[in-house]
Amino acid sequence: MAAASFKTLDSLDATGKKVLLRADLNVPVRNRQITDATRIIRLLPTIQELAQKGARVIVVSHFDRPKGQRVPEMSLGPIADALGDALGRPVTFVDDCIGPKAQQAVDAMQDGDVVVLENTRFYPGEEQNDPELAKGFAALADYYVNDAFSAAHRAHASTEGVARLLPSFAGRLMETELNALNIALENPARPVGAIVGGAKISTKLDLIGNLLEKVDMLIIGGAMANTFLAAQGVNVGRSLQEADMHDTARAIMAKAREKGCEIVLPVDAVTATDFQANVPTRTVAISAIPADAMVLDVGPETVMLINQKITTLKTLVWNGPLGAFEIPPFDTATNAVAKEVARLTDAGVLKSIAGGGDTVSALRHAGVEKHISYISSAGGAFLEWLEGKTLPGIMALESVFDRAMPI
Repeated sequence: MAAASFKTLDSLDATGKKVLLRADLNVPVRNRQITDATRIIRLLPTIQELAQKGARVIVVSHFDRPKGQRVPEMSLGPIADALGDALGRPVTFVDDCIGPKAQQAVDAMQDGDVVVLENTRFYPGEEQNDPELAKGFAALADYYVNDAFSAAHRAHASTEGVARLLPSFAGRLMETELNALNIALENPARPVGAIVGGAKISTKLDLIGNLLEKVDMLIIGGAMANTFLAAQGVNVGRSLQEADMHDTARAIMAKAREKGCEIVLPVDAVTATDFQANVPTRTVAISAIPADAMVLDVGPETVMLINQKITTLKTLVWNGPLGAFEIPPFDTATNAVAKEVARLTDAGVLKSIAGGGDTVSALRHAGVEKHISYISSAGGAFLEWLEGKTLPGIMALESVFDRAMPI
């Protein structure tokens, strides 16, 4: 889908108005401690801008999967405290998200105040996009701002239903995300390429199919590359692959030729007989993979090939690591390519857009997170957008998003 037309905060006169802000505060927590505050940090510009304009900011979000039940461990209370710390200002928490208690807290707000309401998924109607729950959200506010691109692939009451009941706008994070995706595939500087990794072709068929229509080059890594190689008669030993997807892999290759999209596959591999940290490895040509070994990373010749190919691109979309990067030394290729992408990005000759949980972790692991043009904080929404799917939370927003800001 194109990142087309949506109203932004530029056209919102927020002074003295109650603004329902759909955020994504679904941050990772371990032992009651937030382990990654990225989503909180990225939300700050929108809250700060609204508060400075004199809006009364009412933040709603889901957290974890309580399945319509009130689960104390999944309360947004601790997250609201962390948000207040990040903002450097008091944030009021209300242990409900609709009804009298929420309404009373909103009525008591002053211009510039920030209130965080309880986990929207404590209500079963949230995930069912219940119209009555959406009306409950809408009753609290004058305007609706969606800054949760990462939840935009869900047609929920707080992401889709309420947007149809109030004048609706894209927050700054949403705006930035849509601009980045527009630059990535809808109106990219060409040539444009994509790196796609991951374990299985079967889980990324829609993604690959859409990319073939959009990109000039598709670089395939991860275990899914084994399936493509095996489909061409390569013996991949004990490597993870999908034997029942060989015909599909060949069909993808044929479609790529038809579309004029170059597919880049590994030419060598790092293999091992056991999938463990720091095990003995052998680097071999693709044609010489030992029968008792597994391919766990692409080899140095492939890294050189990929890096050379990337230098010919002006735009790169990255989803999925090249190898089993979580376990050394099988992070070598992903690290090396990530550093080359970062170098080209810093040099101003490449626009790089990345997303997906493993991809973000891999780029952070490589130490290049701050040297990529844009890294999406969304998981499923980013993937579904790459697959060309319509995102309900985006489509529910009103028109006119017509600015393309640089990333």
